[in-house]
Amino acid sequence: MSQSHSQSARQALSARRILCLHTGCHRWFKTASGLKHHKSSFHNYSFHESGLPLHSPPAGPAEGQKCDSNGQYIDPNSPLPPLFERSSNDWGPYGSRLRFETAEFIFREAEMSASRIDKLCHLWGHSSSGGQPPFTDHKELYKTIDAMEVGDVQWNTFKLKYNGERPADNIPPWTNSEFHGEFDYSPYRDFTTGDSKRRFENFMSGDWAWSQADAIARDPSMHGATFVPIILGSDKMTVSVATGQNDYWPVYLSVANIHNNVQRAHCNGVELLAFLAIPKGSRMAKKYTDDPVFRRFKKQLFHVAMSKILGSLKACMMVPWVMKCPDNHFHRVICGIGPYIADYLEQVLISGIVQNWCGRCTASPDDLDAGRPPRMAELMRAVIEELQASAAWDEWGIDANVVPFTEDFPRANICQLLALDILHQLIKGGFKDHLVEWVGKYLELVYGKAGAKEQLADIDRRIAAAPPFPGLRRFPDGQGFSQWMGDDSKALMKVYIPAIEGHVPSDIVRTFHAFLEFCYIVRQNVITEDTLSDLKMALDRFHRYRENFRDVGVRIDGFSLPHQHSLVHYGALIRLFGAPNGLCMSITESKHIVVVKRPWRRSSKHNALGQILWTNQCLTQLAAARADFEARGMLLEMSGMTEGLNDGEDEDERAGIVDERPVLAHSDVKLARCHACGHARSVPALAIELGVPMLPRLIGQFLYEQLHCEPISSPSHPCCLPVFAGPLKVFHSATATFVSPSDPSGIGSMRCEMIHAIPTWHCGPARYDTIFVSMDDTADGMLSMEVARVLSFFSYPCALIHWFERIADEPDELMGMWMVKPSFVEDGTKNLSVIHVDSIVRNAHLLPIFRRERVPPYINLHNSLDIYHSFYVNRFADHHAFELAS
Repeated sequence: MSQSHSQSARQALSARRILCLHTGCHRWFKTASGLKHHKSSFHNYSFHESGLPLHSPPAGPAEGQKCDSNGQYIDPNSPLPPLFERSSNDWGPYGSRLRFETAEFIFREAEMSASRIDKLCHLWGHSSSGGQPPFTDHKELYKTIDAMEVGDVQWNTFKLKYNGERPADNIPPWTNSEFHGEFDYSPYRDFTTGDSKRRFENFMSGDWAWSQADAIARDPSMHGATFVPIILGSDKMTVSVATGQNDYWPVYLSVANIHNNVQRAHCNGVELLAFLAIPKGSRMAKKYTDDPVFRRFKKQLFHVAMSKILGSLKACMMVPWVMKCPDNHFHRVICGIGPYIADYLEQVLISGIVQNWCGRCTASPDDLDAGRPPRMAELMRAVIEELQASAAWDEWGIDANVVPFTEDFPRANICQLLALDILHQLIKGGFKDHLVEWVGKYLELVYGKAGAKEQLADIDRRIAAAPPFPGLRRFPDGQGFSQWMGDDSKALMKVYIPAIEGHVPSDIVRTFHAFLEFCYIVRQNVITEDTLSDLKMALDRFHRYRENFRDVGVRIDGFSLPHQHSLVHYGALIRLFGAPNGLCMSITESKHIVVVKRPWRRSSKHNALGQILWTNQCLTQLAAARADFEARGMLLEMSGMTEGLNDGEDEDERAGIVDERPVLAHSDVKLARCHACGHARSVPALAIELGVPMLPRLIGQFLYEQLHCEPISSPSHPCCLPVFAGPLKVFHSATATFVSPSDPSGIGSMRCEMIHAIPTWHCGPARYDTIFVSMDDTADGMLSMEVARVLSFFSYPCALIHWFERIADEPDELMGMWMVKPSFVEDGTKNLSVIHVDSIVRNAHLLPIFRRERVPPYINLHNSLDIYHSFYVNRFADHHAFELAS
């Protein structure tokens, strides 16, 4: 980096200097990219249209009009009905705040067993303070939670049995058996400002909800009703392989009116609806597992059970029900079956198709990408009526013995309602099961089994050498997982491309590049017509470059694979259902942990289902009680005990999801709460400790620029620089909080991460993180920022950094990533600066550029930044980095 570049780099003063000029908005941003993303998310649309047909009366189903408790429409500006019948100091069966928070901590947070609860109560009662415990034992605690009326929804069971023909003898054993402000009340269409192009975000911005509202509007009695689509999801799971057959089949329910940011934040937007039966043959009747009659029975059992479970909602799909909604007003609600979230095997079951066929189009499994018309419910009915079952199976991929449960409900077309499945179709299927496996097969074809192991070992060492980054799983053994999980696949995607460079042909690397581009584009929070064009181009590149796997002999039979074929439907399904990051299998899978796995672990493991249901009921009651108490203003202040606990938290534990909304600043960086002990307190002593003799001059330049709001004209002459003679405090970390709606985040789409500059991290080697520094307000992406490495934080607040410089003026064509290297001045010393922490945007993730170089065994995640001399700026580190480092 040249001296002039060094001067311009130090113009990074306070990054809070770009103001959103939209009327009524007072947000500040560090980069033009941040302002651009904010506008596209909150202001970049010209108008909403309701789904009301022009020929209909003024009040239509898409308007979601308010009404009273009797269903009579009222003035939209009418005041809220009385919210609470109880006083603000009525704690219900808990009696006091202490008893409620104790119950919540013991049951929901600590998840204590009954015996541990009894022990805690016993110790509490015999403490030196002599105070009485809030509960005498676990029985009183459980009874108190159970007595809370809010959230008390009882579970029901029903039995289904096989009524088909039975053999005269040898009968098979299996035949014996809080969203106010985050809720849309009408479908709408968003258009970008200026060019009036469509933009898709929340579910109700899609065309499906619009068309459903049009269909409902044909009935005049429905006018003014609020359309509420019911989203369903299911996924079989095993809670313990070691202890036998502990399989469960939960079904989840949500409503599509809830905004995507609420769904991603897991704010009780998805609820457990039911557990489906899993019919199995006994140990003595394994031979019936492949019995066609048994398989048919299992399919029919699923659809009959789903019809029964949803039967209570059918009346609300034909006649509006009066319900109180998140705005605390009454609305006349009309429901409808919405998208179903499931993996491919369950999509086969749900839609009644044959495995390896597509549930959305009629393409043959021999050539799925040939392009065939979409499946329609009317077509499936006609095929079943006109053709023999065998012909329907072979020629159309339709199982004539299955009647989808959606046939029992109005306006439900299961062929249209199969939701996108980013987790299984893209991450687990397309990436892990296909592309990563194909790389291994390619290496075996070229190098033989022994040679392939050597190549894979070097790839593993490259993966293990990836520097640490917030939220990135560490890979001490590379990709050698004993059992692949969804999070493993997601983490490997972020660091895989540079690891295979030089081991595989360039077109295979381009295949991964195009596939990852597709995966990251599709997860954007707002998708416009331009985004859909980018998505289509990424898909076209992927289809073109994946042919290399056919050319080298890995995929001689081609690419007719359901998971990869599903990519061609993403554009159309985004138009139907909005941005898919609120309608993803990851949301239901994360729910598994809360409603199945944790309750199972705290159960006795004997007949655990009833205990799981009871635990979920108690958790629901606790959540409802907290919402009720908060709404009445009874839980606004944090207790002193809670504050004391927070003060002692590890800094790393406070990183992650932020359950707040952005106020003025779109992102913010703050030093750690406590300074580090044992460091020098004066500037000269700190310069010696850090090994940076020019530290006094760097601090003087920083102070000059802060005082004069301009770069110093001649940094080589220190006579004009102010001298700082006061004490300094050194900090080992800072917290960056920013808006990142496409990554795991809170209800306000915010998350935070730690930036470390610490000589020993978790009693191990040092960790000095790399960061993005805001530089140019007028440019976008990487052109608006520089990359640097933090060497120390100290009080002002400011940071001592080592600059990196770009190797080229554009991203690398093969990887799609910018390349940087450490910057040095003419005398060979590091190009250092002191900057204000407000000019820091967030962490940057750098991956070494290996090319064909082998990785020595002594290189690891702790020293790779010090040993290698050139790096890729990893735009696949997370979805925020993907948009930031473009």
